[in-house]
Amino acid sequence: MGTLEIKNIRCGYDGQNIIDGFSLDFRDTTLNCLLGPSGCGKTTVLRAIAGFEPIQAGEIILDGKVISSKGMTVPPEWRGIGMVFQDYALFPHLSVADNVSFGLRRSGRKEKRKVAEQMLELVGLEGYPDRYPHGLSGGQQQRVAVARALAPHPPLILMDEPFSNLDVELRERLVLDIREVLRQRQTTTLFVTHDQEEAFMLGEHVGVMNNDGCIMQWDLPYNLYHEPSSRFVADFVGQGRLIEGILADYDSVSTSLGILKGNRAYEWPKDTRVDVLLRPDDVLLNVKGGVDCLVTDRHFKGAQIMYTLRTPCGDELLSLVPSHLDIDTGQKVRVGIDAEHLVIFRR
Repeated sequence: MGTLEIKNIRCGYDGQNIIDGFSLDFRDTTLNCLLGPSGCGKTTVLRAIAGFEPIQAGEIILDGKVISSKGMTVPPEWRGIGMVFQDYALFPHLSVADNVSFGLRRSGRKEKRKVAEQMLELVGLEGYPDRYPHGLSGGQQQRVAVARALAPHPPLILMDEPFSNLDVELRERLVLDIREVLRQRQTTTLFVTHDQEEAFMLGEHVGVMNNDGCIMQWDLPYNLYHEPSSRFVADFVGQGRLIEGILADYDSVSTSLGILKGNRAYEWPKDTRVDVLLRPDDVLLNVKGGVDCLVTDRHFKGAQIMYTLRTPCGDELLSLVPSHLDIDTGQKVRVGIDAEHLVIFRR
């Protein structure tokens, strides 16, 4: 398992900084993700780690060795890092086996073939070594790209939006398969995506980046969703709505939906004006003693329905419930709140 340290790096193009003061350090985690909006600098970070972009300040350290600093860049081919590109980047004139073994420059032909077949079996493509990329589906090509990155036993694999070109059903299945492969190999992996669901499926630890190229929170996916550290993270990760409230006690807030009490303590003075984050799974329908709310919209999602609700004071809420609870727009429902993970922000 590789270790990676990124210390206050600055990187950009044509005199314009894309990332500045960026730091990251992971040592004991296998699957790591950078999640953020398009243009926030995720791919720039990846290219700097891979050695495709020089840095103007800071250091990048892999397994205790400095591989990038101001004025010094170890060439990509000397870093021993595996790379999986968004467009797979397979060589069309090479067979699947030759693509997988391409990075094994010091091995003989028999050894290359043996390793290629082992890697293809690992990613579920045994029996495909003599095919060519044009005869494979997108998902199969992506598996070949992962096998090629794994073949030299790199200390680190970088993945740049690796599943964005695949349809939803195939993407979900492939993410789970590749996650299992990477866990089996204990290969440290850093991948970037703007897709929250993909990040949560594959990432054991996820860093949320803002538009300025800064990591706002590096955490477990569960904590990012239920305990976001800022409004940006709360808004970017998952869905939800903010309603106004007043701090009633260190762990409770007075709102138009009643007193909400959670599992977190806040040290602000009583009567502090706050905004309360309510996720769709916090909002319960047909609750005895709840507040009457109007159903203004509904989105059928198969096993679930997402309802948009309006409270008596005009606040908007979202509620995600099993789809057997079928309610038409224009109807009123009794709404209650499960605020165990009470997240509030000072106004």
